[in-house]
Amino acid sequence: MTNFQNLAKLGWTPYFQQQLTLEEWSDAHPVRIVSQHRSCISVQGEARTYSLPLTPAMDALVVGDWILVDSELRYIRLLERKSCFKRKAPGAHLAWQLISANVDTAFILCALNEDFNLSRLERYLALVHSSSAQAVVLLTKSDQVEHTEQALSAVHQLDAALDVLAVNTHASECVERLLPWLGEGQTAVLLGSSGVGKSTLTNTLMNAQYQRTSRIREDDGKGRHTTTHRELVTLPSGGLLLDTPGMRELQLGGCEAGISSAFADIELLGEQCRFNDCRHEQEPGCAVQGAIESGALSQRRLNNYLKLNRENAFNTASLAQRRAKDKSFGKMVKQTVKNKARLRDG
Repeated sequence: MTNFQNLAKLGWTPYFQQQLTLEEWSDAHPVRIVSQHRSCISVQGEARTYSLPLTPAMDALVVGDWILVDSELRYIRLLERKSCFKRKAPGAHLAWQLISANVDTAFILCALNEDFNLSRLERYLALVHSSSAQAVVLLTKSDQVEHTEQALSAVHQLDAALDVLAVNTHASECVERLLPWLGEGQTAVLLGSSGVGKSTLTNTLMNAQYQRTSRIREDDGKGRHTTTHRELVTLPSGGLLLDTPGMRELQLGGCEAGISSAFADIELLGEQCRFNDCRHEQEPGCAVQGAIESGALSQRRLNNYLKLNRENAFNTASLAQRRAKDKSFGKMVKQTVKNKARLRDG
Protein backbone atom coordinates (compact mmCIF):
# COMPACT_ATOMS: atom_id res chain seq x y z
CA MET A 1 0.00 0.00 0.00
CA THR A 2 1.25 3.49 -0.89
CA ASN A 3 2.47 5.77 1.89
CA PHE A 4 0.63 8.91 0.82
CA GLN A 5 2.50 11.11 3.30
CA ASN A 6 5.71 10.51 1.36
CA LEU A 7 3.98 11.70 -1.82
CA ALA A 8 3.20 15.09 -0.23
CA LYS A 9 6.75 16.18 -1.07
CA LEU A 10 5.83 15.70 -4.74
CA GLY A 11 2.69 17.83 -4.44
CA TRP A 12 0.19 15.11 -3.48
CA THR A 13 -2.82 16.62 -1.67
CA PRO A 14 -6.28 15.48 -0.48
CA TYR A 15 -7.62 16.80 -3.81
CA PHE A 16 -6.01 13.83 -5.57
CA GLN A 17 -6.44 11.32 -2.75
CA GLN A 18 -10.23 11.72 -2.69
CA GLN A 19 -10.35 10.65 -6.36
CA LEU A 20 -9.18 7.11 -5.56
CA THR A 21 -11.62 4.22 -5.38
CA LEU A 22 -11.39 1.70 -2.53
CA GLU A 23 -9.72 -0.77 -4.89
CA GLU A 24 -7.18 1.83 -6.04
CA TRP A 25 -6.34 2.68 -2.43
CA SER A 26 -4.87 -0.80 -2.01
CA ASP A 27 -3.81 -1.83 -5.52
CA ALA A 28 -2.82 1.30 -7.46
CA HIS A 29 0.28 3.46 -7.10
CA PRO A 30 0.14 7.23 -7.75
CA VAL A 31 3.12 8.68 -9.61
CA ARG A 32 3.76 12.17 -10.96
CA ILE A 33 5.07 12.95 -14.43
CA VAL A 34 8.35 14.84 -14.01
CA SER A 35 9.50 14.97 -17.65
CA GLN A 36 8.11 14.20 -21.06
CA HIS A 37 9.78 13.02 -24.24
CA ARG A 38 8.55 11.91 -27.65
CA SER A 39 8.12 8.23 -26.88
CA CYS A 40 8.14 8.07 -23.08
CA ILE A 41 7.51 9.90 -19.83
CA SER A 42 9.54 9.93 -16.63
CA VAL A 43 7.47 9.50 -13.48
CA GLN A 44 8.34 9.73 -9.80
CA GLY A 45 6.65 7.85 -6.99
CA GLU A 46 7.33 7.52 -3.30
CA ALA A 47 10.44 5.42 -3.83
CA ARG A 48 12.04 6.09 -7.23
CA THR A 49 11.90 7.59 -10.71
CA TYR A 50 11.44 5.48 -13.84
CA SER A 51 10.30 5.71 -17.46
CA LEU A 52 7.01 4.61 -18.99
CA PRO A 53 6.53 4.22 -22.75
CA LEU A 54 3.78 6.34 -24.27
CA THR A 55 1.02 4.30 -25.89
CA PRO A 56 -2.11 5.25 -27.90
CA ALA A 57 -4.28 3.93 -25.04
CA MET A 58 -3.01 6.63 -22.68
CA ASP A 59 -4.74 9.96 -22.11
CA ALA A 60 -3.10 13.17 -23.35
CA LEU A 61 -0.50 13.68 -20.62
CA VAL A 62 1.74 16.55 -19.59
CA VAL A 63 4.42 17.26 -17.00
CA GLY A 64 2.86 17.74 -13.56
CA ASP A 65 0.09 15.19 -14.11
CA TRP A 66 -0.68 12.56 -11.47
CA ILE A 67 -1.40 9.11 -12.90
CA LEU A 68 -2.06 5.69 -11.42
CA VAL A 69 -0.01 2.59 -12.29
CA ASP A 70 -0.41 -1.01 -11.16
CA SER A 71 2.16 -3.23 -9.45
CA GLU A 72 3.64 -4.07 -12.86
CA LEU A 73 4.10 -0.34 -13.55
CA ARG A 74 1.38 -0.36 -16.21
CA TYR A 75 -0.72 2.73 -16.81
CA ILE A 76 -4.21 2.69 -15.27
CA ARG A 77 -5.62 6.20 -15.57
CA LEU A 78 -5.08 9.94 -15.26
CA LEU A 79 -6.25 11.72 -12.10
CA GLU A 80 -8.34 14.87 -12.53
CA ARG A 81 -6.15 17.97 -12.70
CA LYS A 82 -6.26 20.71 -10.09
CA SER A 83 -5.02 23.21 -12.67
CA CYS A 84 -3.94 23.01 -16.29
CA PHE A 85 -2.14 25.27 -18.73
CA LYS A 86 -2.91 24.81 -22.40
CA ARG A 87 -2.80 26.87 -25.56
CA LYS A 88 -3.87 26.48 -29.15
CA ALA A 89 -1.08 24.67 -30.97
CA PRO A 90 1.23 27.07 -32.87
CA GLY A 91 0.58 27.83 -36.52
CA ALA A 92 -2.42 26.50 -38.41
CA HIS A 93 -2.76 23.31 -36.34
CA LEU A 94 -6.27 23.01 -34.87
CA ALA A 95 -5.42 21.25 -31.61
CA TRP A 96 -4.71 21.95 -27.96
CA GLN A 97 -1.14 21.90 -26.72
CA LEU A 98 -0.78 21.11 -23.02
CA ILE A 99 1.89 23.09 -21.17
CA SER A 100 1.74 21.87 -17.55
CA ALA A 101 -0.67 20.56 -14.93
CA ASN A 102 -1.33 20.74 -11.19
CA VAL A 103 0.58 23.98 -10.70
CA ASP A 104 -0.02 26.14 -7.63
CA THR A 105 1.80 29.28 -8.78
CA ALA A 106 2.71 30.61 -12.23
CA PHE A 107 5.66 32.98 -12.30
CA ILE A 108 5.24 35.17 -15.38
CA LEU A 109 8.67 36.54 -16.29
CA CYS A 110 8.91 39.84 -18.20
CA ALA A 111 12.30 41.36 -18.99
CA LEU A 112 12.71 45.08 -18.36
CA ASN A 113 14.61 45.61 -21.62
CA GLU A 114 13.48 46.54 -25.12
CA ASP A 115 11.20 43.48 -25.14
CA PHE A 116 9.02 44.67 -22.21
CA ASN A 117 5.41 44.53 -23.39
CA LEU A 118 2.25 45.07 -21.33
CA SER A 119 -0.01 43.55 -23.98
CA ARG A 120 2.00 40.32 -23.93
CA LEU A 121 1.82 40.30 -20.13
CA GLU A 122 -1.98 40.62 -20.31
CA ARG A 123 -2.03 37.62 -22.65
CA TYR A 124 -0.10 35.52 -20.12
CA LEU A 125 -2.33 36.73 -17.29
CA ALA A 126 -5.42 35.60 -19.22
CA LEU A 127 -3.80 32.16 -19.67
CA VAL A 128 -2.90 31.85 -15.97
CA HIS A 129 -6.28 33.07 -14.72
CA SER A 130 -7.91 30.39 -16.90
CA SER A 131 -5.83 27.67 -15.27
CA SER A 132 -6.85 28.11 -11.60
CA ALA A 133 -3.24 28.81 -10.59
CA GLN A 134 -2.02 31.95 -8.81
CA ALA A 135 -0.20 34.49 -10.97
CA VAL A 136 2.99 36.20 -9.77
CA VAL A 137 4.71 38.65 -12.13
CA LEU A 138 8.50 38.80 -12.05
CA LEU A 139 10.11 41.79 -13.77
CA THR A 140 13.59 40.50 -14.62
CA LYS A 141 16.85 42.24 -15.54
CA SER A 142 16.00 44.96 -13.01
CA ASP A 143 19.73 45.46 -12.46
CA GLN A 144 20.21 46.52 -16.09
CA VAL A 145 17.64 49.35 -16.36
CA GLU A 146 16.69 52.57 -14.60
CA HIS A 147 12.92 52.50 -15.15
CA THR A 148 12.05 49.69 -12.71
CA GLU A 149 9.68 51.79 -10.61
CA GLN A 150 7.77 52.97 -13.67
CA ALA A 151 7.40 49.38 -14.86
CA LEU A 152 6.19 48.23 -11.44
CA SER A 153 3.61 51.00 -11.45
CA ALA A 154 2.46 50.14 -14.98
CA VAL A 155 1.92 46.48 -14.08
CA HIS A 156 0.08 47.37 -10.86
CA GLN A 157 -2.25 49.53 -12.93
CA LEU A 158 -3.34 46.36 -14.76
CA ASP A 159 -4.40 44.80 -11.45
CA ALA A 160 -3.66 46.33 -8.07
CA ALA A 161 -4.02 42.91 -6.39
CA LEU A 162 -1.26 41.30 -8.48
CA ASP A 163 1.92 40.14 -6.76
CA VAL A 164 4.68 41.90 -8.74
CA LEU A 165 8.39 41.72 -7.96
CA ALA A 166 11.38 43.27 -9.71
CA VAL A 167 14.24 40.76 -9.54
CA ASN A 168 17.76 40.10 -10.69
CA THR A 169 17.61 36.41 -11.60
CA HIS A 170 21.37 36.06 -11.08
CA ALA A 171 21.20 37.27 -7.46
CA SER A 172 20.82 34.76 -4.64
CA GLU A 173 18.57 37.21 -2.77
CA CYS A 174 15.71 36.49 -5.19
CA VAL A 175 15.57 32.94 -3.76
CA GLU A 176 14.45 34.26 -0.38
CA ARG A 177 11.93 36.59 -2.01
CA LEU A 178 10.25 33.71 -3.85
CA LEU A 179 10.20 31.26 -0.91
CA PRO A 180 6.55 32.04 0.02
CA TRP A 181 5.53 30.27 -3.19
CA LEU A 182 8.19 27.55 -3.15
CA GLY A 183 7.67 25.67 0.12
CA GLU A 184 7.80 21.88 0.34
CA GLY A 185 5.31 20.26 -2.00
CA GLN A 186 4.34 23.53 -3.71
CA THR A 187 4.54 23.48 -7.51
CA ALA A 188 5.45 26.51 -9.60
CA VAL A 189 5.90 26.99 -13.33
CA LEU A 190 8.01 29.60 -15.11
CA LEU A 191 6.28 31.23 -18.08
CA GLY A 192 7.56 33.85 -20.48
CA SER A 193 9.23 34.54 -23.79
CA SER A 194 12.71 33.33 -24.68
CA GLY A 195 15.45 35.37 -23.08
CA VAL A 196 13.52 36.70 -20.07
CA GLY A 197 15.66 34.71 -17.62
CA LYS A 198 13.70 31.52 -16.91
CA SER A 199 16.72 29.21 -17.17
CA THR A 200 18.89 31.65 -15.21
CA LEU A 201 16.27 31.80 -12.46
CA THR A 202 16.07 28.00 -12.42
CA ASN A 203 19.85 27.82 -11.92
CA THR A 204 19.69 30.40 -9.12
CA LEU A 205 16.85 28.60 -7.34
CA MET A 206 18.65 25.26 -7.75
CA ASN A 207 21.96 26.81 -6.61
CA ALA A 208 23.55 24.94 -9.51
CA GLN A 209 24.21 25.27 -13.24
CA TYR A 210 21.16 23.15 -14.01
CA GLN A 211 19.99 24.77 -17.25
CA ARG A 212 22.07 26.08 -20.14
CA THR A 213 21.69 29.83 -20.70
CA SER A 214 22.52 32.12 -23.61
CA ARG A 215 22.82 35.83 -24.30
CA ILE A 216 19.94 37.78 -25.81
CA ARG A 217 20.18 39.32 -29.29
CA GLU A 218 21.57 42.82 -29.00
CA ASP A 219 19.59 44.23 -31.96
CA ASP A 220 16.11 43.75 -30.45
CA GLY A 221 16.60 42.50 -26.89
CA LYS A 222 14.86 39.20 -27.69
CA GLY A 223 16.14 35.88 -26.45
CA ARG A 224 17.06 32.51 -27.87
CA HIS A 225 15.55 29.19 -26.83
CA THR A 226 17.75 27.42 -24.25
CA THR A 227 15.21 25.16 -22.54
CA THR A 228 14.12 22.50 -25.04
CA HIS A 229 11.79 20.38 -22.93
CA ARG A 230 9.62 20.58 -19.82
CA GLU A 231 10.90 19.06 -16.60
CA LEU A 232 9.76 19.20 -12.99
CA VAL A 233 12.67 19.57 -10.57
CA THR A 234 12.84 19.61 -6.77
CA LEU A 235 14.43 22.74 -5.31
CA PRO A 236 16.58 22.90 -2.14
CA SER A 237 13.58 24.60 -0.48
CA GLY A 238 11.46 21.50 -1.13
CA GLY A 239 9.37 23.27 -3.76
CA LEU A 240 8.86 21.88 -7.24
CA LEU A 241 9.73 23.99 -10.27
CA LEU A 242 8.77 23.52 -13.89
CA ASP A 243 10.87 25.39 -16.45
CA THR A 244 9.26 25.58 -19.88
CA PRO A 245 10.64 26.44 -23.33
CA GLY A 246 10.05 30.07 -24.31
CA MET A 247 6.85 30.60 -26.27
CA ARG A 248 7.11 32.93 -29.25
CA GLU A 249 3.45 32.26 -30.07
CA LEU A 250 0.77 32.04 -27.40
CA GLN A 251 -2.69 31.80 -28.96
CA LEU A 252 -5.60 31.73 -26.52
CA GLY A 253 -8.57 29.39 -26.72
CA GLY A 254 -11.16 28.46 -24.12
CA CYS A 255 -9.97 31.40 -22.00
CA GLU A 256 -13.19 33.41 -21.59
CA ALA A 257 -12.98 33.38 -17.79
CA GLY A 258 -9.27 34.17 -17.86
CA ILE A 259 -9.72 37.19 -20.11
CA SER A 260 -12.57 38.45 -17.94
CA SER A 261 -10.35 38.16 -14.86
CA ALA A 262 -7.30 39.74 -16.53
CA PHE A 263 -9.45 42.68 -17.70
CA ALA A 264 -11.77 42.91 -14.69
CA ASP A 265 -11.72 46.71 -14.84
CA ILE A 266 -13.09 46.76 -18.40
CA GLU A 267 -15.65 44.07 -17.57
CA LEU A 268 -16.85 46.17 -14.64
CA LEU A 269 -17.10 49.28 -16.79
CA GLY A 270 -19.00 47.28 -19.41
CA GLU A 271 -21.75 46.60 -16.90
CA GLN A 272 -22.38 50.34 -16.78
CA CYS A 273 -22.80 50.75 -20.55
CA ARG A 274 -26.23 51.82 -21.81
CA PHE A 275 -26.54 48.75 -24.06
CA ASN A 276 -25.99 45.16 -22.89
CA ASP A 277 -24.37 44.23 -26.20
CA CYS A 278 -22.12 47.30 -26.32
CA ARG A 279 -18.96 46.70 -28.35
CA HIS A 280 -17.18 49.65 -26.69
CA GLU A 281 -16.54 51.37 -30.01
CA GLN A 282 -18.84 54.27 -30.91
CA GLU A 283 -22.08 53.33 -29.12
CA PRO A 284 -23.76 56.12 -27.13
CA GLY A 285 -23.58 55.77 -23.37
CA CYS A 286 -20.46 53.54 -23.48
CA ALA A 287 -18.84 53.65 -20.03
CA VAL A 288 -15.63 52.14 -21.40
CA GLN A 289 -15.16 54.91 -23.96
CA GLY A 290 -16.00 57.40 -21.22
CA ALA A 291 -13.15 55.97 -19.12
CA ILE A 292 -10.76 56.38 -22.05
CA GLU A 293 -11.82 60.00 -22.57
CA SER A 294 -11.26 60.75 -18.88
CA GLY A 295 -7.84 59.06 -18.89
CA ALA A 296 -8.91 56.32 -16.43
CA LEU A 297 -8.38 53.62 -19.09
CA SER A 298 -5.83 53.42 -21.90
CA GLN A 299 -6.80 52.82 -25.52
CA ARG A 300 -4.02 50.22 -25.71
CA ARG A 301 -5.60 48.14 -22.96
CA LEU A 302 -9.05 48.25 -24.58
CA ASN A 303 -7.60 47.34 -27.98
CA ASN A 304 -5.82 44.34 -26.47
CA TYR A 305 -8.97 43.28 -24.59
CA LEU A 306 -10.99 43.32 -27.81
CA LYS A 307 -8.18 41.58 -29.73
CA LEU A 308 -7.82 38.73 -27.21
CA ASN A 309 -11.59 38.23 -27.09
CA ARG A 310 -11.77 37.96 -30.90
CA GLU A 311 -8.80 35.58 -30.99
CA ASN A 312 -10.19 33.45 -28.17
CA ALA A 313 -13.65 33.23 -29.78
CA PHE A 314 -12.19 32.26 -33.18
CA ASN A 315 -9.82 29.62 -31.79
CA THR A 316 -12.44 28.17 -29.43
CA ALA A 317 -14.95 27.83 -32.27
CA SER A 318 -12.33 26.36 -34.62
CA LEU A 319 -11.21 23.80 -32.05
CA ALA A 320 -14.83 22.88 -31.27
CA GLN A 321 -15.52 22.32 -34.96
CA ARG A 322 -12.39 20.16 -35.23
CA ARG A 323 -13.48 18.05 -32.24
CA ALA A 324 -16.97 17.63 -33.71
CA LYS A 325 -15.49 16.67 -37.08
CA ASP A 326 -13.12 14.13 -35.47
CA LYS A 327 -15.99 12.68 -33.42
CA SER A 328 -18.17 12.36 -36.52
CA PHE A 329 -15.33 10.69 -38.42
CA GLY A 330 -14.74 8.28 -35.53
CA LYS A 331 -18.41 7.28 -35.54
CA MET A 332 -18.27 6.72 -39.29
CA VAL A 333 -15.22 4.47 -38.97
CA LYS A 334 -16.87 2.40 -36.21
CA GLN A 335 -20.05 2.04 -38.28
CA THR A 336 -18.04 0.99 -41.34
CA VAL A 337 -16.22 -1.67 -39.29
CA LYS A 338 -19.57 -2.94 -37.95
CA ASN A 339 -21.08 -3.08 -41.45
CA LYS A 340 -18.11 -5.01 -42.81
CA ALA A 341 -18.31 -7.46 -39.91
CA ARG A 342 -22.06 -7.90 -40.48
CA LEU A 343 -21.54 -8.58 -44.20
CA ARG A 344 -18.74 -11.02 -43.47
CA ASP A 345 -20.76 -12.93 -40.91
CA GLY A 346 -23.84 -12.91 -43.15
